[in-house]
Amino acid sequence: MEANKTLVTEFVLTGLTDLPGLQVPLFLVFLVIYLTTMAGKLGLIFLIWKDPHLHTPMYSFLGSLAFADACSSSSVIPKMLVNILDKSQMMSLFECMAQYYFFGSSATTECFLLVVMAYDRYAAICSPLLYPVVMSNRLCTCLISASYAIGFLHPIIHIGLLLRLTFCRSNIIHHCFCEILPLFTISCTDPSINALVLFIFAAFIQAFTFITIMASYTYVLFAILKKKSEKGRSKAFSTCSAHLLSVSLFYGTLFFMYVHPGSDQDQYQDKMYSLFYTIIIPLLNPFIYSLRNKEVLGAFGEDTHI
Repeated sequence: MEANKTLVTEFVLTGLTDLPGLQVPLFLVFLVIYLTTMAGKLGLIFLIWKDPHLHTPMYSFLGSLAFADACSSSSVIPKMLVNILDKSQMMSLFECMAQYYFFGSSATTECFLLVVMAYDRYAAICSPLLYPVVMSNRLCTCLISASYAIGFLHPIIHIGLLLRLTFCRSNIIHHCFCEILPLFTISCTDPSINALVLFIFAAFIQAFTFITIMASYTYVLFAILKKKSEKGRSKAFSTCSAHLLSVSLFYGTLFFMYVHPGSDQDQYQDKMYSLFYTIIIPLLNPFIYSLRNKEVLGAFGEDTHI
C-alpha cells in the first residue's frame, strides 16, 4: 500500500470562488487594490526618504512598516491574480514554501515593528526631554534591524518542519494562498509536532508583542491625561490613535485567523480573515498614518508643488 502512494509535488489552490462569472471582476478588484496599496506604500517611503523634516525615528519606523506591508501584499496578491485567470490554479511545492516563507517573514516583522513604534511613542510622550538621547539613530537602526532579523529567521523553523512532511492524500488546498494550516490537513505524515511548534511560536510572538504594545500605550495614555496643554494632548492623541487603530486591525484579524473549529463555514471565514489581513490592512495602513498626520500631508503638499 505504501509503495502505491503517489507523493504530491504540486497543489491546487481553490481560491475564493469557482464561479466563472466572478473571476474577471475579482481579478480587476484585486488588481486595483494591489496597485493602490503599492502606490501608497512606495509613495509614503519616498516622502519619508526625500523630506528632511521626516528624518526622525517615528518616520523611520513608519517607512519600515510600509516596506514590510508591501512585502506582505506582494507575497500573496500577484500569485492570486495569476491563479484567478489560470484555470489550473497550480502551485509547485517550492512555490508554496517560498510564498509561506515571505508571508510569514513580513507578518512577524510587522509584529515587532509595531512594538518598536509603541516604544517610540512611549519615549516621546513620557520622556520628551530625554527622547533625542534615548531614541538615537544607532538605536533606531538596531531596533529596525532586529525586527527584520527576527522576521527572516522565524519562518525558517516552520519551513524546516514542513520539509519533513509528505503529501499524498490530496493536492487541493482550500485557500487563496499557501497558508500553513491547510497543508497540515492534507499531509500523510503526522503534523502534530508542526502544529505544536506553530502554536507555541504564534502564541508567544502574538502575546508578547500585543501585551508590550498595550503596556506602552497605557503609560502613554496616563502621560497624555496629565498634560496641561490642550494642544499637546490633541497632538499626542492624534499620533497615537493612528497607531492604535492599525494595531487593533492587525491583531484583531490575526487572533481570529487562528481560532477556528474547522467546519466548512469556518474555512470560508478563514479565507475572509486572510484576505483582510493580507490585502485590506496593507491598503488601509498608509491612509491611517498619513491622513491623520499633518507632517506627512505637509511633505506631500510640498512635493506636489515642486
